[in-house]
Amino acid sequence: MQTAAVFLFGALVFSAVLMSALWLAAKRINKASIVDPAWAFLIAGLALFYAVAASGDPARRFAAAFMGAAWGTRLGFFILFFRVAGKPEDPRYRELLASWGENRDLKLYRFFMLQALAAAVFSIPFLIVSSNQRPGLTWLEWTSLGLWAAAFVGETLADLQLEAFKAVPANKGLTCRDGLWKYSRHPNYFFEFMIWCSAALFSLSSPLGFAALLCPALIFHFLFNVTGIPKAEEQALRSRGEDYRDYQRRTSKFFPWFPKEGAL
Repeated sequence: MQTAAVFLFGALVFSAVLMSALWLAAKRINKASIVDPAWAFLIAGLALFYAVAASGDPARRFAAAFMGAAWGTRLGFFILFFRVAGKPEDPRYRELLASWGENRDLKLYRFFMLQALAAAVFSIPFLIVSSNQRPGLTWLEWTSLGLWAAAFVGETLADLQLEAFKAVPANKGLTCRDGLWKYSRHPNYFFEFMIWCSAALFSLSSPLGFAALLCPALIFHFLFNVTGIPKAEEQALRSRGEDYRDYQRRTSKFFPWFPKEGAL
């Protein structure tokens, strides 16, 4: 566990240095949203580092590396290509920067440092698993891998369905009700939450695995109370008005469920 603590401290230092450089880049190009794909890529890189540097069971290290790297790489590239590169600044960041006034640079740096801290915290499940030297995977770990795979497919599908809907010009100003979006207003967020639940469950078979439960608790808090659902729905109401209000009335907020009678 002493070695794991050293790895975690190193991850925190590396994350802080990387996010400091990214903060300078964000100021230069005037786009704070580059922090979002970078955060996902950073966690993916930390998961791979732990898998290579730690001394746990090889099968377990491979599983941890695959979960962390596959999740972070897919999400990072998706955000980069569909939300950041060649796109206007995310309205959430525009509003945030405007509210900070003259101290925006300092407050933006603090925000990037919080992202560095969050990356180190969210890498904990992969560090815990990669440090477990017990040979072979337990039934709980195999079950968790299955849950992770289902969540990974679900989140990917939800993202693709939304992008396909937005690509149709006739859908401008309308709300996506296709596929998974018929059963949840935020299926991508739901499956993101399940990703971290599965990572935490996988960690429970390892020493100090309970520490990984912090990740799904934090992601749930962020999604419901910080920058996730509240900001997304505020923006949707501004841009889609009554169409989105109708969607809110008929569709489950988070957990997928059948729409109310009369839903489109």
